[in-house]
Amino acid sequence: MSIEVGSKLQGKVTGITNFGAFVELPGGITGLVHISEVADNYVKDINDHLKVGDEVQVKVINVEKDGKIGLSIKKASDTYREPQPRSAQPQQRPNTQNRTNQRPPRKREEFRPKENFEQKVARFLKDSEDRLSSLKRNTESKRGGRGARRS
Repeated sequence: MSIEVGSKLQGKVTGITNFGAFVELPGGITGLVHISEVADNYVKDINDHLKVGDEVQVKVINVEKDGKIGLSIKKASDTYREPQPRSAQPQQRPNTQNRTNQRPPRKREEFRPKENFEQKVARFLKDSEDRLSSLKRNTESKRGGRGARRS
C-alpha cells in the first residue's frame, strides 16, 4: 500500500517519546506524529493525550525521500480548519480621518527651544553631579566606606 500526502488512515500508537508518538499504519509502515500535531492546543506532555496501543486516525502531511512519514492527528479531525495565510486576510488600519481625540496641528512657535545649548549643558552637569554624589554616598555606606570612621 502506498502512502500519499493528504490521505487519512487508521493507525496504532506503538511508541511515545518526548517529541512525539510513533504510529504503525496499515502495511506495517511506521510514521511519526510530532507533539505539535497531536492537538489544537499546546501539548506539554504527550502522555496526557496518547498511550501506547491507542487507535488513532491520522493524516499524512509529508513523506520524505528517506522513507520518513510525517503524520498529524489534529489535521485528521473533521473540525480542523487550515489557517489562512496572512496575505489573504484583510489588513485593517485605524481610520485616522474620523478621530475624535485628534490634536490640532502644532504651531511653528511651539518647536522653538525654551533654553539654549549652554543652559541645557549646565542643567545636565548639575543633575549628573547630584546623581554621582548620591550614588557614591550609597555605595560607600554599604562597603564600609573608604577611610570612613570606624568605631
